[in-house]
Amino acid sequence: MVGITACDKIEDYRQAILHAGGEVRILEPSSTTEDTLDGIRGLLLSGGEDVAPARYGEPPHPALGTTSEARDAFEIGIIEAARARGLPILGICRGIQILNVAAGGTLFQDIPTEVPGAIDHSFSVPRHQAYELAHEVWLDKDSLLARLLGERLADSDTLAVNSRHHQAVKTLAPGFRVSATAPDGVVEAIEDPGARFCVAVQWHPENFWRTGEFRALFEGFLDAAAR
Repeated sequence: MVGITACDKIEDYRQAILHAGGEVRILEPSSTTEDTLDGIRGLLLSGGEDVAPARYGEPPHPALGTTSEARDAFEIGIIEAARARGLPILGICRGIQILNVAAGGTLFQDIPTEVPGAIDHSFSVPRHQAYELAHEVWLDKDSLLARLLGERLADSDTLAVNSRHHQAVKTLAPGFRVSATAPDGVVEAIEDPGARFCVAVQWHPENFWRTGEFRALFEGFLDAAAR
């Protein structure tokens, strides 16, 4: 049983887990941390709103998008509890951002105005085109992420991903490592090498559940949850 944090585009996350062989419970911010993690064997942090900069000690940037105090508080609480229990964690888009903040890192609040020479990371496409590829990412060959996606990498250390975000990891949380970057240096994936499974990516692998390009990532997550 995998818990997925609630968001307004939950169905692709649900289908990605179901097609990889898992069961799903949607985690709503109204529940308590203890109730939320009861019976859960893995935590998937979904995409959505910006993370409030007050969470990492910065004033809001003029380009800051919608935030949710209730969601930030809820997700930071369950991340801390899940890490304490050793539960496998998979973060996606906002998921990588809130994981990094919960673990003591900071964020770029707006890539276009804060990262010199940044490529376009915010591709607004129709929902049925959410799987369209936007740019490549470079993977650290020694990372868990690279091992999981080895078949897609073949003899290369790059792969193409979709992209819909304007925030990104700035200061990496203590104990974490960067496992993928975009051509402009923006962090595209992080992981905690000291955890059984704690991996987060900035793109949206769940959008590919029909075609399976990133199924190995979800299978690796579920395998860790099963163990």
